[in-house]
Amino acid sequence: MTSTASATPGGRASHPDHLGHVIFIAAAAAMGGFLFGYDSSVINGAVEAIRSRFDIGSEALAQVIAAALIGCAMGAATAGRIADRIGRIRCMQIASLLFTASAVGSALPFALWDLALWRVVGGFAIGMASVIGPAYIAEVSPAAYRGRLASFQQAAIVIGIAISQLVNWAILNLADGEQRGKIGGLEAWQWMLGVMVIPAALYGLLSFVIPESPRFLVAVGKRERAKEVLREVEGSGIDADARVAEIDLAMRSEHKSTFKDLLGGRFGLLPIVWVGIGLSLFQQLVGINVIFYYSSSLWQSVGIDPTTSFLYSFTTSIINIVGTVIAMIFVDRIGRKPLALIGSAGMAISLGLAAWAFSYKSEFDGEITLPDTQGTVALVAAHCFVLFFALSWGVVVWVLLGEMFPNRIRAAALGVAASAQWVANWAITVTFPTLSDWNLSGAYMIYTFFALLSIPFVLKWVPETKGKALEEMG
Repeated sequence: MTSTASATPGGRASHPDHLGHVIFIAAAAAMGGFLFGYDSSVINGAVEAIRSRFDIGSEALAQVIAAALIGCAMGAATAGRIADRIGRIRCMQIASLLFTASAVGSALPFALWDLALWRVVGGFAIGMASVIGPAYIAEVSPAAYRGRLASFQQAAIVIGIAISQLVNWAILNLADGEQRGKIGGLEAWQWMLGVMVIPAALYGLLSFVIPESPRFLVAVGKRERAKEVLREVEGSGIDADARVAEIDLAMRSEHKSTFKDLLGGRFGLLPIVWVGIGLSLFQQLVGINVIFYYSSSLWQSVGIDPTTSFLYSFTTSIINIVGTVIAMIFVDRIGRKPLALIGSAGMAISLGLAAWAFSYKSEFDGEITLPDTQGTVALVAAHCFVLFFALSWGVVVWVLLGEMFPNRIRAAALGVAASAQWVANWAITVTFPTLSDWNLSGAYMIYTFFALLSIPFVLKWVPETKGKALEEMG
């Protein structure tokens, strides 16, 4: 790597010497994404222990697991306004404190409602991180590297999911395979939920060593500091005065979209908004979060011992990372729609095979089992399902939602689509324990149906955005 400047879009210079610093800043901000993934899935390891500890049925258990999603929706809805008022960095610091408080409170609950409350607090932090991380990274990244740096958030989320499962598995082994086994006076599941204090504190510390967004600094009149940050991230050779003027002009000319801008068409909302909502719903209705919230419980429900079930949860998380990398490589090469269709077909086949395998679930002398063949099929199908989801809908939906709306409604339409996603996530999360008690195979048949239904939806209504400028989205 040389110290010469390289050209970037718009004729500005970007010094490779500064790229390492920019990568550090983006990675620090993406710690919010890591905590998003970690906190979302760490509960997977504690499900059965919580059921036992508080002696609750499937419905109450589902409400506790899904409680975080209420906080997610609130955090995502308010984070933008909080960040515009007090800054991106302060918002990260608030999220860090909430993650820390949630970890401690969830690990030391004195009642079921108390645990649910701390889950909501953690969810609020997740919602904030889901909004602030990508926005901040986009605002500090040089244009030439923005796409790659923006991918840090999604990569951090899937790594957070995987690390949470690895930590859960390690803690379970320390407790001799018992989720309620004691380690230093606390039960294993309490340690699982409490360990998040470490990455939460690191997130907070990192927020003190990265700069505020130039866009926010310009908005609050700190133009000289904005110039300093721009030189930090884009190189000392840039015309900082011109860049600040450009940011100021862009902010003044922005149309702040509202819900009213989304109204129109025969069904209340503009057709493209319904397409966005549909993408968000299908992404969740295939049941992906059943794997991330309940997989340990799921495998135990078909006769697999806790330690092995935790290991399977970790391996599916690794598959999730692999699939995400595949999507990041191919989403610009083969297009959004082809990738979504490949994913839908693969998910439908995988879910159908899982439903078939789970139909052989049997109970004898209190022991629940699957025949060897069906057990192998269920395990392979679950991993294939996660792979096909991760290489398609896990990434493609967010890419499409960021690209397919016209500029004048993009922010408001994204908000509505994201809200639909949290609602669908909540619906799947809260219904799975009851559905699996009723008929595990039947639950997977429902998810298979939605995977199949997503194919004609993509073919008929989803636009291809590959290679199109945002201004072309009419």
